[in-house]
Amino acid sequence: MNAMVLAAGRGERLRPLTDHCPKPLVEVGGQTLIEHTLDKLAAAGVEHCVINLNWLGEQIRTHLNAVWRWPMRVTFSEEQGERLETGGGIFKMLDPLGPGPFIVANADVYSDFDLQRLAERARHWSENDAAHLVLVDNPAHHPDGDFGLDRASRLVDQAPRLTFSGLSLLDPGLFEGCQPGRFALAPLLRAAMQSGRISGEHHTGLWTDVGTLERLEQLRQRLGP
Repeated sequence: MNAMVLAAGRGERLRPLTDHCPKPLVEVGGQTLIEHTLDKLAAAGVEHCVINLNWLGEQIRTHLNAVWRWPMRVTFSEEQGERLETGGGIFKMLDPLGPGPFIVANADVYSDFDLQRLAERARHWSENDAAHLVLVDNPAHHPDGDFGLDRASRLVDQAPRLTFSGLSLLDPGLFEGCQPGRFALAPLLRAAMQSGRISGEHHTGLWTDVGTLERLEQLRQRLGP
């Protein structure tokens, strides 16, 4: 099982904190956000993890090299200059991620979702599957949501909508026809959704997009600093 952790973001809304500390190294509950994510990936049986780096990326690399305790191999993907966005960043690393479906996790998200569920999903992957997304209830900062779920747990573009959590299982075939460079993931997901190739599930447990100082403080009040 392979995985990619998206850790290249600038964290504009967390400034001035992120002027000197990359968002994945912000601490909650006694350790950094990215360490929480790596704990869950290791528990899910991931053997190889790709981590993309851009803003203050050397800090992330140095920190993880100093604290590395996970029984999986790591590959760092340097995105020099302009960030490649989610789609471009993943596409760049498709070869090391291998031929099968792989887990993708945002490093700035905290959740109690069990990533073993995605690993188990990968074992029953079909040729028609392009992605499987974890969806959550719409937070106050994103009230309209992103995708709906039909009775067959397939993503649809209709209400009621839920919010994409930043946790997913992606198939390399989702990127067929893409070219190297900067591009977003969302248009690829929506195109595959139209052909019924994306499934999803609704997670109702703890989930926080640590995108602002206010949300960071709320999570720290729940988990500790």
